[in-house]
Amino acid sequence: MKKGIEASLYIHIPFCASFCDYCDFYSVNIKDVNEDYIASFINALVKDIKNQIDFFLVSEIPSVYIGGGTPSVLGKKIKLLLEAFNKINCFTSAKEFTIEANPESIDKEFLSICRENGVNRLSLGVQTLNDKSRMAVNRAQNTFVTEKKLELASRYFDCNLSVDLITGLPHQSEETVLNDINRVLKFGPSHISLYNLTVENDTALQEKIKNKTVTLPGIDCADSFWLSGRGALLNAGFEHYEVSNFARYGKRCAHNIRYWRMQNWIAAGPAASGTIINENESSAIRFSYSHDTDAYIKNINNEKAVYIDNREELDSLTLLKECILMGYRYIDGADPVLFQNRFGFSIEKCIPKTLDKWKEKNIMLFLNSFLCEAFLELEKKQAS
Repeated sequence: MKKGIEASLYIHIPFCASFCDYCDFYSVNIKDVNEDYIASFINALVKDIKNQIDFFLVSEIPSVYIGGGTPSVLGKKIKLLLEAFNKINCFTSAKEFTIEANPESIDKEFLSICRENGVNRLSLGVQTLNDKSRMAVNRAQNTFVTEKKLELASRYFDCNLSVDLITGLPHQSEETVLNDINRVLKFGPSHISLYNLTVENDTALQEKIKNKTVTLPGIDCADSFWLSGRGALLNAGFEHYEVSNFARYGKRCAHNIRYWRMQNWIAAGPAASGTIINENESSAIRFSYSHDTDAYIKNINNEKAVYIDNREELDSLTLLKECILMGYRYIDGADPVLFQNRFGFSIEKCIPKTLDKWKEKNIMLFLNSFLCEAFLELEKKQAS
């Protein structure tokens, strides 16, 4: 009998109540589907997860992350999903179980159902508490409602509340960014993700910028805002442990750390992507679902295993580069034991000149420059 593997689980819920102008994640409007459709999606999702657990011989799931989309728009229907998950073998072994939510779509019932069914961490997409900035990028609800929902969320997840904030939005200044952080801190989050806005292709925000109906702060200003926010979080006792992530002591996101370590994860739902490492051959397979909820439901019900048909093989060199790329997003860098066991040599032997040059610098603050030098050294070594 083959030995089982450990793999985290990512679940993509492809529904939103409205669409933020900057977002390029796949989702469909919850108003365009009925309850039967949602039930069909949940059934397909659970079937898919069970099939993947069997196919990849998963014996333990150390962490679960339900993202989207906006999982919280399911409301009380989230109970169907969570109850079904908790009947799956090895699912209840998850030590960290996160669900994403937007403030406007949470209520006492949703939060109670989550807590009662094993969810122990809430990630709340606040982004900003500046009404002018919110309106400029089509964020739902005003800051009064958002703060009320933050207060509610903090009562249910007082020790494990994560909040997302964005810098570089329209109408932002250093003052408004610091105000966002100070107001959010009043609700006691244990984790904050502070992202600098990226204008993605084919988004409503990109179109507004082209049409000059929206103006963003300059790149230098946006970077300055982010650095000011970073300073405020450090002064508040948070640890900057990943490029965009800050945590109280002991509250780093375990699920994301597994991504940065390039450890196994399976994924279910349209637009989801999973990666399984073959440690014996220093290689991996990656599978990705298409951005199509109808097709997802149909294919799963027809026993079409996308993780077999729609997959990419990562050879040893590609996996090596990804381990460096992802590993150095994290303050601790690539895991030395995992790296040695996976590739048969140490990270120091792999890119010694780059590591020596950067040993006194904060790699996370200048990650792109570090990676360019690391990959150049690696490619020269491969060519020689």
